[in-house]
Amino acid sequence: MSNQSQQPWVEKYRPRHLDDVVGQTEILKRLKVFVNDSSMPHLMFAGPAGTGKTTCALALIRDMFKGKMKRNISYLELNASDARGIDVIRTDVKDFAKSKPPEGVPFKILILDEADSTTAAAQQALRRTMEKYTANCRFILICNYSNKIILPIQSRTSMFRFSTLSENEIKGRIKQVVKHEGLKIQPDGMDALIYVSNGDLRRAINYLQACSSIGDVVSEEIVYQITGKINPQEIRILMKAALAQQFMIAKRKLDEFFNSYGLSGRNIVRQMHQETFNLDVDERTKMDIIKILAEYEYRLSQGATEEIQLNALIGKMAIMDSNPKDLK
Repeated sequence: MSNQSQQPWVEKYRPRHLDDVVGQTEILKRLKVFVNDSSMPHLMFAGPAGTGKTTCALALIRDMFKGKMKRNISYLELNASDARGIDVIRTDVKDFAKSKPPEGVPFKILILDEADSTTAAAQQALRRTMEKYTANCRFILICNYSNKIILPIQSRTSMFRFSTLSENEIKGRIKQVVKHEGLKIQPDGMDALIYVSNGDLRRAINYLQACSSIGDVVSEEIVYQITGKINPQEIRILMKAALAQQFMIAKRKLDEFFNSYGLSGRNIVRQMHQETFNLDVDERTKMDIIKILAEYEYRLSQGATEEIQLNALIGKMAIMDSNPKDLK
């Protein structure tokens, strides 16, 4: 088997150039200006997972440096979650940043992925390094939450906020992968893949590769089997039964989720939250349901017994209309 066929599909189909990236139209326009000018400030890419932050960083370097893009020479990619401490900033990062860029390259670029996982002390050290070696090195900080980055670093970077990809954008890329890999994906399989990936293209491609290990046809059933997610229709059946005060029907469905899927109580609560917005009930009822889900999600996070708490949750949903004061 070739190395190409052994690659994870997220790497095999990662866009190599800015023109190939899905979505993020306005961000791509600004990044292409940097490429044309062969110049850029320190950057911060913030946003949800699977929206193209690391891909855009690597594509920017490839388009800017072209044939001179060489790992550990013209650019360095580090994941801050692997080493959160100040020592990494003082050694690996500083050593790379202070050395001169290779001939023909205006400056080196250091990508620090998951920068929001670094400690405050490490971020202070990073700030000093960014200031001292700007002539040699530009930094691209990648994070999910920009508020976890200290303000002195935020003020020294140009911020790019990545948004969740639309269903059509994810579908378009999935169809490309399916065609290239010789797969078939049923319409309900595509819908299920979009549902379980929740706007994360990387997750969608990983799930698709996992589904391909079962067969060449990707169906709804296979997607939910591979991902360990519950079909949203089944979640809605449980919730509708609870709201109709059919407690035992809802309980049997809940028992089925525990026994058949092996999910944690918190995962079930999260899927119930996701499906609340698809229920055919008024907005006040949706708000009341979310309030209940928040209460029991917190209880589960504190170590309460899952089965008891989930039974209590559907019981509380069942008495919502008959006894609204119980929601207080």
